[in-house]
Amino acid sequence: MSLINDFIKFNLNETTRKSIAEYLWIGGSGMDLRSKARTLPEPVTDPAKLPLWNFDGSSTDQAPGDDSEVILRPQAIFRDPFRGGSNILVMCDTYTPAGDPIPTNKRFSADKIFNHPDVAAEEPWFGIEQEYTLLQKDTKWPLGWPVGGFPGPQGPYYCGVGADKSFGRDIVDAHYKACLYAGINISGINGEVMPAQWEFQVGPATGISAGDQLWVARYILERITEIAGVVLSFDPKPIPGDWNGAGAHTNYSTKSMRNDGGIDVIRKAIEKLGLRHEQHIAAYGEGNDRRLTGRHETADINSFSWGVANRGASIRVGRDTEKAGKGYFEDRRPASNMDPYVVTSMIAETTILWKP
Repeated sequence: MSLINDFIKFNLNETTRKSIAEYLWIGGSGMDLRSKARTLPEPVTDPAKLPLWNFDGSSTDQAPGDDSEVILRPQAIFRDPFRGGSNILVMCDTYTPAGDPIPTNKRFSADKIFNHPDVAAEEPWFGIEQEYTLLQKDTKWPLGWPVGGFPGPQGPYYCGVGADKSFGRDIVDAHYKACLYAGINISGINGEVMPAQWEFQVGPATGISAGDQLWVARYILERITEIAGVVLSFDPKPIPGDWNGAGAHTNYSTKSMRNDGGIDVIRKAIEKLGLRHEQHIAAYGEGNDRRLTGRHETADINSFSWGVANRGASIRVGRDTEKAGKGYFEDRRPASNMDPYVVTSMIAETTILWKP
């Protein structure tokens, strides 16, 4: 293994101008990440200068076998924390050979919303709190839990320290540093209420870049857990019963909300979100009904509510925002397995473009 690691650590810049680009895309389930690598003749920093590529869509449930070619279009570049040097990770979206976005390409429609002049003028900022659970590979049971059994009740684990409270910190810290290296605006991490559940935050990020950054952060986490021999779960309620679920709380503001008097804009935006509650819930992740029960710091999935500093509401406004009369709010409804392209663009569309 040490010899393999020696090869992995080769610094290509010492011997060649060539570099490696790992092309990433979202697979047919809408949640699975796929990737493959190609050699570039020289380092590239602009996605527009990268070549289109293709893959077998029949093997990812994105195309039929008799017409299986799907085109990868590079959209965003990040430094590769696994290969280092001038090697890169490339976030791509997916198209037919004729140039039409395939049904699983949610980035395309999100980008159209963010490029609308009214949306672009508001410079929407997002901060996404991505929760996830680490599972033992052979049993699919949470890391650090007794096999087939349960740890003590929730309470000591949130931001906890110690071998009996914190499970998987080495993975979490490796991911944190790898994201910073890659150029992702990861703003923090913490242990969550359920043991073996963690959270990282991405943002603030403007418009479509929030989705790009979160997907690449997820990819990096998948790769690190792969190396560690641990299974990564984005299930919104991995363990039934008196255990917290996993969400992707989405913090949001526009220029008008951040300016003086922005609290009135925030209230109007929340009112619009309430009017479209069902449509948003339908797009906020699979299995969210198991999480949004009105317990464990959630609002009931069938009702809409908001409040200041209320973690049992659909929308939470922070006390700092209330005091300043401007700022941001948090949509607490999205599940951990939500598509950030869908959620961020839908929030922007509802609050900026939609006329009730």
